[in-house]
Amino acid sequence: MAYIKLPELEEMDPEIQELAKEILKKTGKLGEIFQLLAIRKDIYFMTDNCVKTLLLKETELPYHIKERIALLVSLENNCPMCVDVHKNIAKMLGMSEEEIEKTLQGIDSLDLPEKEKELLRFAVRASRKDNYKITKEEIDRILNMGWTVSQLLEAVTIAGYFNYINTLSNVFGLGK
Repeated sequence: MAYIKLPELEEMDPEIQELAKEILKKTGKLGEIFQLLAIRKDIYFMTDNCVKTLLLKETELPYHIKERIALLVSLENNCPMCVDVHKNIAKMLGMSEEEIEKTLQGIDSLDLPEKEKELLRFAVRASRKDNYKITKEEIDRILNMGWTVSQLLEAVTIAGYFNYINTLSNVFGLGK
């Protein structure tokens, strides 16, 4: 249970209510993060746009990499609610239970090409508080493995997004 009172459907902005009704039809419940974001329409739609742009649309990074970044950064940030949500999303996107569990055991447990593991390591590294210590040489190493600047930007943006959403979840006690 969250540390604050989360709005019920009838307390939400009418525009958000319509979206909530669609979610309720499909899943039967609203997630606490949805309810938290519904407190502020501007923040809700800003966050929704991030999700659509980074996670739902087909982009330069495949879905399995994006979901692994979500899982690894959420694990790093000790956000069990986000880990659980993204385990389910990863399943819906076709990842097996074994692939998900290996992801949660750490990057070295994954049966992926080294190039992909290095991108995941870099994304997790970028999510940490000491990311200001990342050097040009570290970026060049990732780029020399064949990743583009645009793909690297996307991976770091996803990591940053999960720092944001994990912070909201952890601070407001969602999923507790």
